[in-house]
Order: sequence, then structure tokens, then C-alpha cells
Amino acid sequence: MGVFVYETEFSSNISPTRLFKALILDGDNLIPKIAPQAIKQVETLEGDGGAGTIKKITFGEGSSFKYVKHRVDSIDQDNLCHSYTLIEGDALTEKLEKICYETKLVASPDGVGSIINTVSKYYTINDAEIKEEDVKQGKEKASQLFKLFEKYLNDHPDAYNN
Repeated sequence: MGVFVYETEFSSNISPTRLFKALILDGDNLIPKIAPQAIKQVETLEGDGGAGTIKKITFGEGSSFKYVKHRVDSIDQDNLCHSYTLIEGDALTEKLEKICYETKLVASPDGVGSIINTVSKYYTINDAEIKEEDVKQGKEKASQLFKLFEKYLNDHPDAYNN
């Protein structure tokens, strides 16, 4: 088994705490509302939302995938960290055993917004090769979805403030 690691960083004008609440804690409800073409539904199959929870994400008609299942590995509200592992679905091709994602939000240096750091670890079956351009395409879609979150929060300044 090989491991391909891909790191990305986004910046936002939204505070890290507010962004964490919307993106991580309420993303299952918010994403289908703001991006139904991307994600149609998020169902909790097992668990209470914390570590060990299994979720099924059904993609919208605009996606090339039908569904994935992921397991929540950790949610740390105090340190604004979240990790989960893709464990099933058509996004896991014959080349991939699993994909692990880690996200950490921190205040931007100017104190106005936040920086979102993500690490994706692609665990390949045997010595299968992962094309970096395929990973970049997926990250571009994630970036577009993130921009929708940011727009929603900018358009709704009172949302996710408590």
C-alpha cells in the first residue's frame, strides 16, 4: 500500500469559530441547502455525530459520483480540528483503499478571518499510482463548495454566531 499526501490551504474573511460551526458542525444540513447540485443529502447511519459516526453522502445530479460513506475520526471544537475517513463509495476507485482528511481552522495573522489547512491522505491498493491532477480537480471542487459557504455566511451575518 502506498500513501499520497496532498495539503491545501484556504483563507477566508470569516472567523474560524463561526466557520467551524457552519462547515463542520452544521455542514450536513447546510451543504444540501447551498449546493444541492453537489450534495443532495447527508444521512447519519451510525453514531451521534462524534468520533466513530458513519455518514452517507448522496451526491447531486451535477456530480460524477453517486455516494460515499465516511467515518468521523475526531471533532475537536476547542482547537477547531476535524478528521474523517472515506470508507466506501464510488469515489474510492479500484486504486484506493481509503482517503483520510484532516482539517484545522486558525485565525488569520491579521485577526480578521481564518486560514483553513487541510491534509488529504490517499491510501492506494498495492502500488497504484494517483495522478496529482485528479487530486487537484477534486480540491478545486472542494474550493468551489467552500466559496459557497463563505458567500452564505457573508450574506447571513447573524448565522452561526452563538
